Amino acid sequence: MSDRPHLLIVDDDARIRALLGRFLIRNGFYATAARDAAHARRVLGGLDFDLAVVDVMMPGEDGISLCRWLTETRSMPTLLLTARGDTEDRIAGLEAGADDYLPKPFEPKELLLRIGAILRRMPSSEPQTAAPRMLALGQIRYDVGRGELWDGEVPIRLTATESALMRLFARAPGEVIGRTRLIEDLGRAGPDGEGAQDRAVDVQITRLRRKIEADPKNPRYLQTVRGAGYMLAPD
Repeated sequence: MSDRPHLLIVDDDARIRALLGRFLIRNGFYATAARDAAHARRVLGGLDFDLAVVDVMMPGEDGISLCRWLTETRSMPTLLLTARGDTEDRIAGLEAGADDYLPKPFEPKELLLRIGAILRRMPSSEPQTAAPRMLALGQIRYDVGRGELWDGEVPIRLTATESALMRLFARAPGEVIGRTRLIEDLGRAGPDGEGAQDRAVDVQITRLRRKIEADPKNPRYLQTVRGAGYMLAPD
């Protein structure tokens, strides 16, 4: 990631695209706008981005579908903008791979804070000087130094939030980490109720288990410790 991150804004409202673009540029970002998902896909064919800010409610392909595509094909961190306040709609976005969500209307400063929190969670591209340390999770292995997950010789894509979770757990294998700490460390503490935050963390854990567990419904390596939190138990 460059010193000045490049953000992709995807929103069908021309006024919002213009306002967000000017605001983000004034605050140290490059910004490119797309009017819908199809336009965003064309832009992505020729440019690289550090993060996408995507409106959920758009004509044609909606933001959640675009978010899923960005996650699965590009591992691009995504922040969803949604006019829906219902927790279930936000959970649907997280399940699609979104790293965070921000209900409309929102304060511009909060948008900056959430973008900054996501970018800080991204794995560093700087070369590692220390010898990497591996954690074995059955046939899956996690390179602690590089923040990379592998299935044999095949890399496993991780979203920014999944990468942050793996780093947290890998720093303390065998140690129980509570939801409160996960919320704080992931930078997701905000105006939502505690229950909604807990549920969001649970969704991220579920998604991560699908990538490291042979049987995600009966996890062996990323265990739930009832009443306390979660624990990574490598081989």
